[in-house]
This record gives sequence, C-alpha cells and structure tokens, in this order.
Amino acid sequence: MHNIVTHESPGDKSIAAKSSKLLGARIDSIDILRGLIILIMMLDHVRERFFMHTPTGDPIYDTVSPELYFTRYITHFCAPIFIFLAGMSAWLYANPANGQFRSPSSFLFKRGVVLVLFDIVLYNALWIELGYNTIWLQVLWAIGLSMIGLSLVCKMNIWLIGALGLLITFGHDAIKPSDIVPGDFAFTFLTILFQNNFIGEIAGIKIKASYPVLAWFGVILVGYCAGQLYAKNVAENKRKKTLLAMGIICLLVMLVLRGFNLYGEVMPWSVQETMLASVMSFLNFSKYPPTLNYVLITVGVGCLLLFLFEQIKDKAAKPFGALKVFGSVPMFAYFAHLYILLVAYWILFAIFGPTHGERFALDNVGMIWLATVILTIALYIPTKKFAAYKHKHKREKPWLSYL
Repeated sequence: MHNIVTHESPGDKSIAAKSSKLLGARIDSIDILRGLIILIMMLDHVRERFFMHTPTGDPIYDTVSPELYFTRYITHFCAPIFIFLAGMSAWLYANPANGQFRSPSSFLFKRGVVLVLFDIVLYNALWIELGYNTIWLQVLWAIGLSMIGLSLVCKMNIWLIGALGLLITFGHDAIKPSDIVPGDFAFTFLTILFQNNFIGEIAGIKIKASYPVLAWFGVILVGYCAGQLYAKNVAENKRKKTLLAMGIICLLVMLVLRGFNLYGEVMPWSVQETMLASVMSFLNFSKYPPTLNYVLITVGVGCLLLFLFEQIKDKAAKPFGALKVFGSVPMFAYFAHLYILLVAYWILFAIFGPTHGERFALDNVGMIWLATVILTIALYIPTKKFAAYKHKHKREKPWLSYL
C-alpha cells in the first residue's frame, strides 16, 4: 500500500509541475491587473491634486473637454475592478494553493476595520489645507465595509454568495430612498448604503459618506464567487473561456440596457451633434453610487483584461513586471503616491504660487499625463524594494499584510 500511495510516474510529476506553474500565473495576472489599476488611480489623483480648478462632476459634465472627459473616464475603472479583485483575493486567502480551507472571516473583518481607519485618518489628513471641517468617507471606507460584510456572509454556500452579489448589483438601482432626510428613522444607515450624503456631525466636524456601500458590497460578493476560477483543479483553458464570456456578457447587457435607456443609469443618453459627443453621452455613467451600467462596463473590461493578461503572460512577461510590482503591494503604492503628490504640490506652490485662483494647478490635461508618468517612475524603485521586504518578512511581521 505504501508503494502505491507514494509512487509517481514522470507524467504525474509533469502534470503537477504544470499545475503549479499555472497557479502562479493566475495570481500573477491578478497582480498585474491590480498594478494597472494603481497606475490609473495615480492619474486620477494627479488630476485631483493639480487640476482642481476644473471640476468634472458625476456624471461627468457635458461642458468638460473630450481630453479631460476621457482622462476622468478611464479612472472610473479603478474602484469596481479593485473591489472585484479584492473579492477574488479573499477567496484565494480562504483556499490557499497548498493547504486546507481556512475561514477568511476574522482576516476580512480585521482588514476591513483597518481600511476604514486608514480612510478616516490617513486619507483625510491629505486635505487638511482645505479646512478640517469634514471627514470624507471614500473608497477605502467602501472597501473596508464591504470586507466586513463579506466576513459575515462568507460561510454561506459560495453560489448563494454569488447570487446575492448579482441580486444587489442588478437590483440596487431600483431602490431609491431619495426622500429620506436627517432625523428620519434609519437615516444614517440608509445613507451609508444608498446615498452620497452627509451622515452626521461630531464636535463640529461633518461626516460625509461619498461612497455609498451597498453596490460595492454586491461587487465584492461577485468577485468572491468568481475566485473559484482560480482553484487549482480548474483548467487554465476553462478559466480563460469563462473570463472571456463574463466580460462579453457584461458588455452586451450594458449595451442593451444603455442603448435603449431601459435601466441601470440615472441620466439617459441621447444623440448629440457629433459622433464623439454622442459616444461621451452614451458612456457617461454615475459613480456615486455606482449604477448597474457603470459596474457592467468596468467589471466587464476587468474580466477581459484578466483574460488578456493570461493570454500573453508567457510571451511578454517583462513589460508587465512593473505592473506586478505595484499590484503586489497596492496599499503601500496607494498612500505613498498620495503623500508624494501632497509634498510635490506644496513645493510647487512655494515656488510658483497660485496659478489658478488660490491654488497651484497644471495648465492642461497633457501635463496631468506627463506628471503621472514622472510619478510612476519615481515611485517604482521604492515600491519594488518594499515589495521585496514585504514578501521576505511577512510571516514574522503580520502587519505587512495590510500593505
């Protein structure tokens, strides 16, 4: 019996080695996509810090120039893809490649609390110069609460989790508690779930939930269910086909719903004087809260990118190495670039003074892109060194897992 159990043929070893390689590639593709999202996020934050004199609105104002419109539009992909990947990563944590299932409840809950605190303290500290009279609850708040919610439901059947995620994603636009006002029963709770609105005040400091959480909770649930595609017993070809199908279906559903102005967006589109203006009207979706069409196009493209990165990973590994570096330590890259931008802003303000109203600002959209390229280059080496440090010491220093 011992010989039967331990015997491995050369073919078995080959299959095992191939399976191990494929599993590593799956994780690489997620890190590469996450890294791409980090770079796009940098673009958005350069715009926020250095182009504040030209607000873009939500949905994007029809008076915004095409170049600024698409610079802002591409950054719409950050939050939904990042939260979708967070759901996938939670499933991967619960189902390690070389171990037994481990409940992610405690890990998700603690990580969610930490992200909420990061958002309240570290993010809001970036904007003290505007007057510390408001606490803005932003994307880390939404991710953190979504993780806390996932920590409570992750013990459910995986398909029920996916079904709940789809129900929320497709159904939340039909729930519009827009008539709730401060003082109403459950006002704070409903606002946190549905509205971009103020939820209260503490010691004279207002608190605003800029990222209504319910829709994002739906996205993380769908991502958690989709994490099954990266199980070690799922063939690479099957995973690719499923990702491709998911991406295409998301985009087709969006095209039908949006094309006929049926459902899934607050502001209907219409034919404009030019083709470009019509495309801009068609694609102009609301983010706060994210509508169904917004989620469909962003997560759909995210699935297609995962499919693409797995298709080309072996042929073009080096060009994507930098993306993998940023994607392997996303929280470090997130706060590092935000504080670099803060320091850079005040240095430039001290040198040139206010150039647009009371603030220093860049003159055109092209300079936003150039500044993002410079920021990416400047941050690459520190991020790479921290990634190496994290992966070397994460076992004896658990706090590194939060970065």
